[in-house]
Amino acid sequence: MATTESPTAREERAVVGDIIEALVDRRRRIASLQAEEAVLLHAAQQHALTQRNAACADNDAPDDITIRSIAAEIGAATRQSDRTIQSRMDEASTLVTRFPATLDALTSGRISRAHAAVIADAGARLTDDDARAAYETAVLPVAERETVGRLRPIARRLAEALHPTPIDERHHDARRQRRVWIHDGDDGMAELGLTGPAPLVHGVYDRLTQLARAVLDAPRPAAADDDTIMATAEPASAKAPDTRRVDQVRVDVALDLLLYGHATAEASSESIAAADAIRARIQVTIPAMSLLGAADAAADLTGYGPIDPDLARQLAGTAAGWDRLFTSPTTGAVLAIDRYRPSRDQLRMLRARDEHCRFPGCRQPLPRCDVDHTVAREHDGPTAVTNLAHLCRRHHTLKHHSAWRVRQRADGTLEWTSPTGRVHDDRPARTLVFEPPPF
Repeated sequence: MATTESPTAREERAVVGDIIEALVDRRRRIASLQAEEAVLLHAAQQHALTQRNAACADNDAPDDITIRSIAAEIGAATRQSDRTIQSRMDEASTLVTRFPATLDALTSGRISRAHAAVIADAGARLTDDDARAAYETAVLPVAERETVGRLRPIARRLAEALHPTPIDERHHDARRQRRVWIHDGDDGMAELGLTGPAPLVHGVYDRLTQLARAVLDAPRPAAADDDTIMATAEPASAKAPDTRRVDQVRVDVALDLLLYGHATAEASSESIAAADAIRARIQVTIPAMSLLGAADAAADLTGYGPIDPDLARQLAGTAAGWDRLFTSPTTGAVLAIDRYRPSRDQLRMLRARDEHCRFPGCRQPLPRCDVDHTVAREHDGPTAVTNLAHLCRRHHTLKHHSAWRVRQRADGTLEWTSPTGRVHDDRPARTLVFEPPPF
């Protein structure tokens, strides 16, 4: 039954629409000014380099002393650290000299400075001018419609496809740089860092998250000393609520695992009876020929980007089960999926297609999402892949309790319409790397 919008509702919608349009315009203008700033910082660096190359009476001066000097002058004038200015001069010169198309997009306000930084960072190792130009052509359309968080893994994939050195060779060299380090902080704290193969590090983080949530959900035992580092040492009594954040518990269980080999203190180990059964969850996509060892095309770690195919083959060989995807050769869209062992086909299809929450810009991982009927069941919406999508709790609630509306197209794209009538498309993550078409 058609409803007539009241004049007041139209006026309120127009006010919000005007605010959004004004904000979008300001963001474009800010991006344009940031592009101008990058050009000026590059000019400052070039001037400093020219001075450095001139005859210098002080032979003991550092090679970059002229750059330090002009960075200090700019920093003093703008009330910023000269180290920050010198770092931004390097970034600006990279953008201006190596990524001209990205600079043009920033100048016109089509992308933000953060987008430009991601593009430059992912493409930094592309030394061939033609390869870099092809990379920009592929990545800019994605940057113009996706958030920085979503852009990062896609940019890595696109840069990987154009890199002249196979990923297995680069990964072999990079593995030699794996290390653990410690940095002492203030107030009795310190930082422990680790660099290692991406799938293993992501797996460690996921397992810590699962253990942390299990600890928070477990019955509360009586605690001993507040200063103990055991994961379950807080709260102070069995009845007191656990007020720690998940991040804090991640640290606690990590220290327990490293120091004691278990995620909980000995006195309360029964709070997670199945701790050893909690396993890290990662999603790796590997081309069929690479899986068979007949090719060395890079595999893909969801949320990170390209990984070594040898490591991907090891992960596939030890996995309890894995999915086979059939994708379109022109768009990359997932067309079908099967598995050796029977399982819930629709959910596997959705996991392979969505990779994260499907609200524009959201990257909440699938374990934190609900599978939502685009057209609700009570409105005769079918339980079909073309009517299902992952939504995190925040955006699931927004869909059902606000004026936001969503429609799903046949290719899996979700067409979101805001309360002011603005339309935002959210395309399945894997298809984004196919526009423009593969190289």
